[in-house]
Amino acid sequence: MKSFLFLTLLAAAGLQSFCQQLNIIPQPVSVKLNSGTFTITNKTVFVVNDAEAGKSADFFNAYLENIYGFKLAKGSAQPGNYIKLVTKKNIEKPSSDAYNLVVAPMGVTISGDTYSGIFYGIQTLIQLLPVTKNVSLKIPAVSIADSPRFIYRGMMLDVGRHFFPVSVVKKYIDYIALHKMNYFHWHLTDDQGWRIKIKKYPLLTEVGSTRNGTIIGHFPGTGNDHIKHSGFYTQEEIREVVKYAADRFITVVPEIEMPGHAEAALTSYPWLGCPGTGPYKVEETWGVFNNVFCAGKDSTFQFLQNVLDEVLQLFPGPYIHVGGDECPKNNWKLCPLCQARIKAEELKDEHGLQSYFIQRMEKYINSKGRKMIGWDEILEGGLAPNATVMSWRGEQGGIDAAKQNHDVIMTPGGWVYFDHAQVQKDDSLTIGGYLPVEKVYGYEPIPKELNTEQAKHVLGGQANLWTEYISDPSKIEYMIFPRMSALSEVLWSPKKQRSWILFEPRLKQQFKRYDLWKSSYSKATLTNTLTRKKIKGKK
Repeated sequence: MKSFLFLTLLAAAGLQSFCQQLNIIPQPVSVKLNSGTFTITNKTVFVVNDAEAGKSADFFNAYLENIYGFKLAKGSAQPGNYIKLVTKKNIEKPSSDAYNLVVAPMGVTISGDTYSGIFYGIQTLIQLLPVTKNVSLKIPAVSIADSPRFIYRGMMLDVGRHFFPVSVVKKYIDYIALHKMNYFHWHLTDDQGWRIKIKKYPLLTEVGSTRNGTIIGHFPGTGNDHIKHSGFYTQEEIREVVKYAADRFITVVPEIEMPGHAEAALTSYPWLGCPGTGPYKVEETWGVFNNVFCAGKDSTFQFLQNVLDEVLQLFPGPYIHVGGDECPKNNWKLCPLCQARIKAEELKDEHGLQSYFIQRMEKYINSKGRKMIGWDEILEGGLAPNATVMSWRGEQGGIDAAKQNHDVIMTPGGWVYFDHAQVQKDDSLTIGGYLPVEKVYGYEPIPKELNTEQAKHVLGGQANLWTEYISDPSKIEYMIFPRMSALSEVLWSPKKQRSWILFEPRLKQQFKRYDLWKSSYSKATLTNTLTRKKIKGKK
């Protein structure tokens, strides 16, 4: 037993040393380090077989120019100085994101099962580059075969509480791309602001995109700053962001909140609320509010269908997120129209009414050839027939949905809510909670309660960045890094290859990349490491 333990530790030490040489996050499925190196200079030529693969070359060139100050020309292979991108177009059953990357002294070849595979190979190539600026970039000779564990690897950004311009959203999308993630969940509407232009209903942005102040400090606040906060995206800007994401093989999932978190919409069009409720205002504080869309009026559903008609034209991806979370039933209990709806539809109660609301909207979304996603509250009163569930209140919602044969995206607050603090004593104003990078890295998206067949419904996972206490782009970066890097490995790499002991040294190298990117990030894990070493030394 002792000899076996010694060999295991020896192997781990060897692997750790190997990882330190390559420092790739997320860890690839298979890596073989070969002898020799290859050097990328401004004389290196990109060999690209078609325009679609050219998107990956363009991304790499933009990265080179931004970080190292030069870019590569496209052309035919030159002996000893090329980066070649190849797509396996004739493969029978492509694994959509799989790729092979071979670095040899003569050049680099990245072959993808599909174009997205090539793009992920490019992200690995970027991580082979030195973390010091130079015009001569030496990388090790290596053979890598890689593919992701999960098909859904996402990040959410809330722009309802605080608006961020297109330039910030694009930078967020670039971070998603650099971490081999493929979904951007865009939280566009909430009680504190409506951020997407709807031509049929101009007041949604003329009125609903502006609040007259924001609480000071942590909820309930020490006062109000009385500073107007506003902002919204035009439809042209939305299309620009969607194309920007698509060029990086990222699907944008828009979220239009219903039936709760609707104050901004109700302020714009008060007839959307239940009779006798109001007056409404775009909220200046955080929390859950009683004013919600009236479920007893057909005009409410017609309004939301008209909104979705424009949303569907802007977002070509398969998913539309309808929220469905934190919907108080107080107004519905007192509303004669909602009570009449409950009686007419033979619903059990107001939870049944919420289920009716969500199912009715799902039928409309499905009729347009799209799929609906909702937070796990959509389970209450009965789950819509084809809905995908985002499990945020722990894992139970995801477990229940998977057992009912519904697809699930795991996003439990205790592991992937990146608005929580990264240190036990807040070093900045956050919503609360403590979520160190070690806990993120230790998350397992497939709950042990699911059997093999049920586990197939777990599509992957997502981290959420709610912005009640985030108004500055640098704080966005500070809150997602380094936790995003940890989550990328959770969602991409094989479960059996994950090890914090082996991840930590690679993360230290990743900090140097953050510095190259001029990104803000938390160094809490370095402090934690020093503390652990001191404790170990005392023993």
